[in-house]
Amino acid sequence: MTNPQTNDKHLWVSWDEYHRLIERLALKVHESGWKFDQVLCLARGGVRPGDVFSRIFDVPLAILSTSSYREEAGTVRGDLDIAKYMTMTKGPLQGKILLVDDLADSGVTLVKVMKHLTDNFEGVTEVRSAVIWTKGSSVFKPDYQMEELPHNPWIHQPFEDYDGLRPHQLAAWIKKGESAA
Repeated sequence: MTNPQTNDKHLWVSWDEYHRLIERLALKVHESGWKFDQVLCLARGGVRPGDVFSRIFDVPLAILSTSSYREEAGTVRGDLDIAKYMTMTKGPLQGKILLVDDLADSGVTLVKVMKHLTDNFEGVTEVRSAVIWTKGSSVFKPDYQMEELPHNPWIHQPFEDYDGLRPHQLAAWIKKGESAA
């Protein structure tokens, strides 16, 4: 299935494009020469990039859940919630942290999470941020980004296909995918 045409209002991203952007972002971080001790990704959008970064750089992955898009199938921003706890395999969050998310939309989430980290984790010595996309409307400018989007399009990421899919629809969904292949 091909995506609709990308324009100033909509950016359509395939799985292949999505993975190449994550890999190119990882390369950009590597080429900067900055070494970090842990990856902290923001769930949900930063989980896939965070996982890839953790594997490529061979550092522990921590996950912090945040949420501001809840209304109308995740298209309307609400108040930001930051989880009380983060998930990590061992020890506290400390040292140099690479904060990874999919995008800086308004930038509010990244601003508040950066403050949350400096206010609550005294072992953290430095935090830098990496995102795939930064919209022109963002109040936050990440340390590393792949694409700046001055027109603020809605980014249609490939995993959004699952947003409307429910368990009782899986059999038909799988069959449709197999017949398209």
